[in-house]
This record gives sequence, C-alpha cells and structure tokens, in this order.
Amino acid sequence: MPAVGAVRQVALSAGRDLDVTLAFWRDVLGMRVHARYDPPGIAFIMAGDVRLFFTDGVPAGIVYLDITGLEAFHAQAKAAGIPFTAPPALVHRDTEGQFGPAGESEWMAFLKDPAGNTIGLVERLPSEDPKGNP
Repeated sequence: MPAVGAVRQVALSAGRDLDVTLAFWRDVLGMRVHARYDPPGIAFIMAGDVRLFFTDGVPAGIVYLDITGLEAFHAQAKAAGIPFTAPPALVHRDTEGQFGPAGESEWMAFLKDPAGNTIGLVERLPSEDPKGNP
C-alpha cells in the first residue's frame, strides 16, 4: 500500500474576479502570490509547504491558517472594515496535547474572501485557568 504524506495543495474558488480575490489575500492576510498563469486565469499562494490553488469553477472552500497575534489582527482588520463571520473565540483547551503542545488553548476567528472562501485563523496560546492565571 502506498504511503500518503502531508497535504500538498488545496483548491479554492477564485470567484468572478481573480485579481480582487488575490488582492484580499495580499492586502488583508499579507500573503503573496507565488505563481500566476493567464490564461487560464489561475494562481497559487504558498501557506507554508501547502499550495493554495485559486481557480474558477470550484466551489468555495474552507482553509485554516496559523496566525500569531490573532486579537490584534482582528482589531486592525475590523477597524479597516474587513467583516468577520466569527470573532476570536476559544475553541479547544488542549490539556492532553492532542493537537499540539499539552496545556495550550486554540483560538479561532473566521472571515470570508471576495470569492466566498472561508478562512479560519488559528492561534495556539498557553492555557489559562478559569480565574485567568497561566
């Protein structure tokens, strides 16, 4: 049986206007276009070792990206008029270390790009007890 490895590429909708979608990823998320081909009107952005492939004709998708400074990013983006579908919220206390170092908490916020793709921004932080102590 072949060995399946890490995720290599994720296809996301380019929407009706590839330029507008790519501008969002550049200007809001600070990610640069890695390669673009016109025609046929496709582009790639690298998220670590994973290619994000933007093309027309695929449904909008969901991608989760690591971020540092989620609260600050949310405040800045919201002040700039970027709508979020969900503000930063605690989604998991990883006491056992199932998804990363034990004792961290995972926070997420969600927004959409102009093509309708949902972007989950994920930050892992040291957990605090209910009284706010680290």
